[in-house]
Amino acid sequence: MAKKIIFMGTPLFAVPILKSLFQNGFPIDLVYTQSPQKSHRGQKINKSPIQCISETLNIDFRSPLSLKNNEEEYEFLKKMNADLAIVVAYGQIIPKEYLKLTKKGFINIHGSILPKWRGAAPIQRSIINLDKETGISIMKMNEKLDSGPVSNVYKIKLDQNKNAKEISEKLSLLASNKILDEISDILEGKTKFVEQEHSKATYAKKISKDEGKIDWTNDAINIIGKINGLYPSPGAFFIFNGERYKILKAEIGNGFGKNGEVISDNLEIACGNKKSIKILEIQREGRKVQKVGDFILGSKIIKGKVISNV
Repeated sequence: MAKKIIFMGTPLFAVPILKSLFQNGFPIDLVYTQSPQKSHRGQKINKSPIQCISETLNIDFRSPLSLKNNEEEYEFLKKMNADLAIVVAYGQIIPKEYLKLTKKGFINIHGSILPKWRGAAPIQRSIINLDKETGISIMKMNEKLDSGPVSNVYKIKLDQNKNAKEISEKLSLLASNKILDEISDILEGKTKFVEQEHSKATYAKKISKDEGKIDWTNDAINIIGKINGLYPSPGAFFIFNGERYKILKAEIGNGFGKNGEVISDNLEIACGNKKSIKILEIQREGRKVQKVGDFILGSKIIKGKVISNV
């Protein structure tokens, strides 16, 4: 009898994994994804990346607003009698009663080296924290957040010059390859799941916009970590003359001065510990992204100015 697999995911990170499973012959009978969101001005309805690829691949999908206390979805999944559910950044808590509705359980592909960085923003937190490595963990889900037993962890080195978008893409491609062997073994009952060391758990709480504000008393390396970790959204920023400026790309410099002081004509800014950052790409509020060479033409943020933390 053919196997039945359910896939649950929402963002771009999950797309290569779903495509890999589909293109390698795994029977994805149904996809769950978050419901379409209205744009900020309410003019446009934005489908999730997983909904878009499901439509392209002609896979049936469902997008309930919530699974909690949703008797209709519970009964629907129960009747499917699926063999396995694969969850990749679905964006909803899956109630514990659902976790018994497939023969082999629910498998989560998580973007960290568990038990480190359980939670909503593991890739961003890892970069902001200046970790030396990150990875993906293949975990069997239980009712607690990212705390189920793990079958395998696949690691990569963290390059301090790479941002969250680039690291996310790298991890997604890694997962899309490794999951093929993992799923085969799980379906055949060959996989051994090992309990996490729960005492070593750390949590990657959801990113807030306010976290992006740069404190120029911090070391340059920590500011670079924030810029890379919060790229592309919500982004690291500073306020100058009442306007917000988002830094999209920067590197460590060797200059020093007062914290927040612009110390060169190429937008190099002094930070804590007698170091600086060189801004490479920047975006003034309401404007397009610019290379620093274009931005400084006519900019009021010139050498000698000090950007306050206030």
